[in-house]
Amino acid sequence: MRILLAEDDAVTRKLLEKMLSNLGHQVIVCEDGIQALEALNRPDPPKLAVLDWMMPGKNGIEVCHAIRDQEQQPYIYIILLTGKSSKEDVVKGLEAGADDYIVKPFEPSELKVRIRTGERIVQLQQDLLDALRLSEFRATHDALTGLWSRGALLEAIKKELARSSRELTPVGIFISDVDHFKQINDQWGHLTGDIVLCELAGRIRESLRPYDLAGRYGGEEFVVALPGCDLASAVKLAERLRATIGERPIQTSHGYISCTMSFGVTATVGNSDRDLDSLLREADTALYAAKKAGRNRVEAARAEE
Repeated sequence: MRILLAEDDAVTRKLLEKMLSNLGHQVIVCEDGIQALEALNRPDPPKLAVLDWMMPGKNGIEVCHAIRDQEQQPYIYIILLTGKSSKEDVVKGLEAGADDYIVKPFEPSELKVRIRTGERIVQLQQDLLDALRLSEFRATHDALTGLWSRGALLEAIKKELARSSRELTPVGIFISDVDHFKQINDQWGHLTGDIVLCELAGRIRESLRPYDLAGRYGGEEFVVALPGCDLASAVKLAERLRATIGERPIQTSHGYISCTMSFGVTATVGNSDRDLDSLLREADTALYAAKKAGRNRVEAARAEE
């Protein structure tokens, strides 16, 4: 673990640095409170800090206050190193935001125990943050493909349409459907069908810009929103994606399986204030036309003026 050590006394600083290094930690050394605060305010700061109470520039209490006032995330576990041992001083340090304290002089075994306690707290917090991120991802993304789930996707597109309406910029939207997907499931099984869907979702993701929106609409259907793209640009991207999918068979445990997709494309025009439902109906109608015309093709709808 990376640990920040702030201590103005050279002898004590060197001793602490050696002790922490012997415990297997990477030590970032500061000689005063100003250096410590700068280091803790950088991107990806150490998650554990050992601060001397009395330091030039800013003392340990002031550094604690500054860090806690920022409500910095992830949380930084702070141990105060002090010669003050009275109950009033201990309370003052803890009220400033310190999580623990060590009174000088101290035994190496005490430092080891305090550091290990801090490590456990930091790891517990990291585990909690990871669990929250995973929970948020699962709530907004399709479990199979990793793309946006239907509900989260539609909400995101609505926000994008509102933004584009304010800024008078177009948004392209297409619905795509895997041709004859039922035959893949019937012939090779649903697990193979899932592999096909995951691979197609990956190809869709790879073909888009970072700010485009892509999600699984349902079954073997996908919806993509393209901020800043007019109808011609959206059709061009859909055509490129259609060709990529048709030219590259998908590897499965049953060998390579060829598949194609059909696309229905629409877009907002100029300063039109289009609602999402009408755009999706328009794209779905174009998709139906693509299927009726033989599949493996892109059909464009005429956006309302």
